Amino acid sequence: MRTRLAVTALALATAVTAGLAVPATAAGPDPVQQGLETLLRSTGAPGALASVRDTKDGRDRTYTAGEGDRDTHAKMPRDGQVRIGSVTKTFTAVVVLQLVGEGRIRLDEPVETYLPNLVRGKGIDGNRITVRQLLRHTSGLPDYEDDVTDDILERRYLSPRDALDVALRREAVFVPGKDWGYSSTNYLAAGLMVEKVTGRPLAEEIDRRVIQRIGLSHTYFPAPGETTIRERHPQGYRQDRPGTKPRNVTEIDPSASWAAGAMVSTTSDLDRFFSALLKAKDNILLDPAQLNQMRTTVRVGDGYDMGLGIMRVQLSDKCVAWGHSGGIPGYGTWAGATDDGRAVGVTMTLEPRSNEAMKHLENVMKAGLCR
Repeated sequence: MRTRLAVTALALATAVTAGLAVPATAAGPDPVQQGLETLLRSTGAPGALASVRDTKDGRDRTYTAGEGDRDTHAKMPRDGQVRIGSVTKTFTAVVVLQLVGEGRIRLDEPVETYLPNLVRGKGIDGNRITVRQLLRHTSGLPDYEDDVTDDILERRYLSPRDALDVALRREAVFVPGKDWGYSSTNYLAAGLMVEKVTGRPLAEEIDRRVIQRIGLSHTYFPAPGETTIRERHPQGYRQDRPGTKPRNVTEIDPSASWAAGAMVSTTSDLDRFFSALLKAKDNILLDPAQLNQMRTTVRVGDGYDMGLGIMRVQLSDKCVAWGHSGGIPGYGTWAGATDDGRAVGVTMTLEPRSNEAMKHLENVMKAGLCR
C-alpha cells in the first residue's frame, strides 16, 4: 500500500514475446532490460520483472532479471503474479467514478452523506471532507500504514473498519482542501463508501466492474484471511534495517491495506488496465466526463501531479505517463501508460523503503515508454 514519490552487460536480455527470447538489437542492449539490471544493483532486490505493451500490435514484451527465490535460486517466473500495493487505489477510484457516472455518488458531496458518523476524530469531520478530496489526497486525513505494518507481516486480519479506527486515532494533518498529503486512509473511506452505496463487497465490485470487464485474467482482490499468492509468482522480500539480509515475506495478510493496497496482479495485466483506462474513445471503464475528472490534477512535487486515483508523471520533456506506484511488504511496483496507449508495468521483489528505490522503478517505466 505504501507509495513514495521521488522528486529528484551483466546478463543477456531475457525479454520474451510470445514465449521467444528477444536478443539485444544491433542498436544496443534493450533499455528496459538494462533498467532492470540497474534496479537490482542499486536496490539489492533479489529480482525484478517488467512488461511493455506496444501500441502497434497490443502485444506485451516481458522481461525478467535476478532470481525468483534467493534461497533456492529458482528462475524469475515470466509475468508472475505480484502484490501491487497502492496501484490498487486506481482500481478503487475507477469504481467510485463509475458510481459517479451512475449518479449514485457525487464528487463534491461530503463524505458524511455516504458514511454518516463514521469519519470522525481530532480535527476530522466527514461533513468537511468531500469525495473528491479523498480520491485526490487533499482531505487532511492522517495516514495509518506505519501503524499496521506488523499486522500485515504477522498475518493478522484487520477489517476495513478496524483499519479505519487505527487511522482515526491520529490527528488531522491539515484543513481539508488546503494542502496535499498522501494518505492510504482516504482509500479506506472510499472503499467503505462503495460498499455502502452498492450494498456489495468492494472486492466483488472491483471484480465485476473492472477485472472481468476488461479481461484481467491474473488479477484479483484477496479473500479475507488469504495469505498466499494464487498463481506462479516470485518470492517477495523485506529488509528490516539497512545492512541486514532481506527476509522472505511473500505470505502476508494484506487485509489492512484493503482498498488502498491489497490487490494481486501481473505487469502485463496492469499494462492492459492502464491502456484501457486511458483510452479517449471506446473506453469501457469510464465515460469521458469521469475520465476527465480523474485526469484533473493538483501539483504535488517536481514532475508529479495527482488526479483522482492516478498520477501524471513528467518523465521527460516530451514524455508524460499516467499511472500509479505502490509498495507493500515483499514488492514494489510502478505501472502506467501514455495517451497513445503504450504501457509499462515493472515490479521488484523487495519492498521499496525510499524515494530512491521508487525512482529506479520509475526509470524502468521511462525506458519502456519514452522511445
